[in-house]
Amino acid sequence: MPQPWPAFDVARDHPTLHLLHLASQMLGKMRVAHSTWTNHGWNVTLHPVAEGLAIEPIVINGLAFTLTLDLCRHAIVLSAADGERDILPLDLGSVAALHRNLIAMLDAHGFPSTFNGLPNEIEGAVPFAEDTAPRDYRPDTAERLHAALMLIEPVFERFRAGFAGKCSPVHFFWGSFDLAVTRFSGNRAPTHPGGVPGLPDRITHEAYSHEVSSAGFWPGGAIAAEPIFYSYAYPEPDGFRARPVAPDAALFDGQLGEFVLPYDAVRTAKHPEAALMAFLESTYAAAADLAGWDRPSLERDPVAP
Repeated sequence: MPQPWPAFDVARDHPTLHLLHLASQMLGKMRVAHSTWTNHGWNVTLHPVAEGLAIEPIVINGLAFTLTLDLCRHAIVLSAADGERDILPLDLGSVAALHRNLIAMLDAHGFPSTFNGLPNEIEGAVPFAEDTAPRDYRPDTAERLHAALMLIEPVFERFRAGFAGKCSPVHFFWGSFDLAVTRFSGNRAPTHPGGVPGLPDRITHEAYSHEVSSAGFWPGGAIAAEPIFYSYAYPEPDGFRARPVAPDAALFDGQLGEFVLPYDAVRTAKHPEAALMAFLESTYAAAADLAGWDRPSLERDPVAP
């Protein structure tokens, strides 16, 4: 039996998604502080794992550890190369308490614990250490997010497999709190205008140094909104907004500057994976065709060799 796609409700789920967004930022910021910067910031993203979302290992003086936003245990889990493990519950009542206890857990194991304490890409962000407002945490919300990611990630991976050119991993950006995959034409792009809240323009300039067609899943987070799939091109080619895409529920959102497909339209489709793949393929084709990408040399059959 196919696994049913979980339903989300903004009023019910937003508080937990907001907390998870901020928790994911703490993990990602550890990679910013303690790893080597790579192109487009790919070294600092989180990655889907069986338990939830994890950063790549941090290695300091031969000591390796990783941190996982564990959506099954409802905790931040520290795993060290020597077999040590520690668990920090997410439901500590406030962001400040989670921040304080994460630092204490890392210190207790002798691992570095310094990272930038101000959230990124959030208007009017409050430093983690000062965010003492009471926070509700619903385990069932985290479990539904986990279930959704486990269903979406394989579709994104199959989509990624159809591209022979430069392509990002399927990874999770903690700044915006979205699962994404990005294809590149290989051509340089004009300098991005920047202006993302809480994000230095130099980061945005480097992230969009080359032409891209990018797609992803955004469940909400710091902003209370219905979950969506999205797809955009940078730079946006002429005619992109008017290009027909699939499925029928997809449309171009002028305010966001991207095609969007409500998560619920996929969840309730007769064949959710096919509906999502149609969105990924058709929006990519719109970007690539209108921008004149060399598609024959960039694409491949998504099958194992």
